[in-house]
Amino acid sequence: MKFATCSLFVFASAHLLGQAPVPPKAGPVAILRSSEIKAGMKATAWTVFEGSVAEPVPVEIVGLWKNAWGPKQDVIIGKMGGRAQRTNVAGGMSGSPVYIDGKLIGAVALRMSVFSPDAICGITPIEHMLEITALDASRPADARVPGQKQSAGLAIPDGLLAQVVAAGASPALLRQSPMMVPIETPLSFAGFHPAVLEEFRPYLQQMGITAVQGGASGAVKGSTPAAGWQKALSPGDAVAGVLVSGDMSVTGMGTVTYNDGKRVLAFGHSFFNLGPVNMPMSEGEVLMVLSSQFQPNKFANATSIVGALKQDRHSGIMGELGASAETIPVTVTIRNFSDAASVRSEKKYNYDVFVQQKWTPFLMMMTVFNTLQGINDFAEDTTYRMSGQVEIDGPRNLSLSTMVAPSEVPVPGAMQLAGWWAEKFNRLFGNTVGVPKLRRVNATIDLLPERRSATIDNAWLTNTEVAPGAELRGKVFLRPYRGALTVRDFSFKAPANLAKGEHRLLISDSDVLNRTQNLASVANRHLNLDQTVSLLNQERANNKLYFSLLESRPTVYSDDKALPGLPASVLNVLQASRTPQRPYVTSPDTATQQMELSFDQVISGSTILRFTVR
Repeated sequence: MKFATCSLFVFASAHLLGQAPVPPKAGPVAILRSSEIKAGMKATAWTVFEGSVAEPVPVEIVGLWKNAWGPKQDVIIGKMGGRAQRTNVAGGMSGSPVYIDGKLIGAVALRMSVFSPDAICGITPIEHMLEITALDASRPADARVPGQKQSAGLAIPDGLLAQVVAAGASPALLRQSPMMVPIETPLSFAGFHPAVLEEFRPYLQQMGITAVQGGASGAVKGSTPAAGWQKALSPGDAVAGVLVSGDMSVTGMGTVTYNDGKRVLAFGHSFFNLGPVNMPMSEGEVLMVLSSQFQPNKFANATSIVGALKQDRHSGIMGELGASAETIPVTVTIRNFSDAASVRSEKKYNYDVFVQQKWTPFLMMMTVFNTLQGINDFAEDTTYRMSGQVEIDGPRNLSLSTMVAPSEVPVPGAMQLAGWWAEKFNRLFGNTVGVPKLRRVNATIDLLPERRSATIDNAWLTNTEVAPGAELRGKVFLRPYRGALTVRDFSFKAPANLAKGEHRLLISDSDVLNRTQNLASVANRHLNLDQTVSLLNQERANNKLYFSLLESRPTVYSDDKALPGLPASVLNVLQASRTPQRPYVTSPDTATQQMELSFDQVISGSTILRFTVR
């Protein structure tokens, strides 16, 4: 059903009859275009100050500000009275519908300087918001990241970590100017530790997001609409876009502008300006409106899922009642280990994450960091051991494992772990060929009660001359963070086809072997999803020591495959047949892995031993 642009019902003006204003209802309504607005007109806005029932707010029309919001995009200027005069134009009022004589003129969406003694608001004309409905079918079914390979639009983890460790707030925080700006849509974080919001605040501010601690009832879980969704979200009611739901939640609250019985318009400005979206949409209840000359905001709870947001555009958002949005179910298990290597306690968190190439990696990072920060088991000198399984629609799933030990790097270990986790989702959503469909994510994080890291100190071979196929034996010495050297014996058979002469044995951490292949995958803009998953599954774990034979012949990396030991003549033929847009990446040596040793520590360093084949 399309939104009505003309009235099937004409509402009588409550003001003219001397009656109390009648709350707006869902259904067709007459509209009054901005060209018909005159200064001095008396209007009524509807918004929720407490609970879930919208209240009338008198608005005096100041005039029409031509082209204020862009070319051919006028803004109606109004002065709010009643309770809004005390609270000022607060975050969360975005979308509050405004009527003149029962005709809808638009949505409260902008405000002047918050330090003004007058509650001056900007009203987005309803005709601009109605344009959103024509865009509802504009998202292609196979939408993907266009152009060159991206990191899902977010610099994770390096860019974000730089923001986290930066001191101070955004220099624009207190900057005020005599111009209309969109009312902040407060992003409410429920179940998040205050320290987490402080760590991420610089980045959130750069995104134009006002982060507040909030709440959400247990009904906000998943994306299936709750019973009674047909009667939800009347004009003036609180509405929220749900980015995370479950044991922790992230919701953006605003106000419904219009409801035709199936689709709703809200906010009067963009949420994140993402265009076509598929995000769970919920009702809300307002606890209070904080009266502040600096940053007035509604404090609210999301209550129950009633549909899905489908459009996030310049002039507002549009949602469909009764629709279900795809989300990713996530289970994170935190296990706290005692010194005796036994599990002392276990906590499990279940939540659902909004699916979107820019937001999913960031939300994965923030939620994992939150699970580690907000527990009594957290300690600064803790080593984290993480394993994860990502179920994907396709031929293979993704298995991940790593360890993070404290170090002198000025980034908490929990943040390093969360950044590593998010980077994997960046890789999945950043491929330019296909959109990943993730069925479920499971992760287990073990908290180990000490700094578990060790560096290769020395190594030697007990026999430096061997026959082809004979056993090569030796010892490797690891220096832990504190304590005595760790000595491990190793042995493996030299390949039977190994040529006579001198050879090199590389003993290394995972980074030495992963580095070139990772660089090759980043440079390849044509990897599809299955190849991306294959490469991620090939990454070596950082709690192992790897033994590889080195040859002075190049290895060629082609998509998700390594072609080792290629002669120069073969390499020249391959390069000649490759298009300039898809060059091969090569390394000068070939490392053929022979064996590995597992540790319960983060291993770093490398060394090369030489031996002779008789």
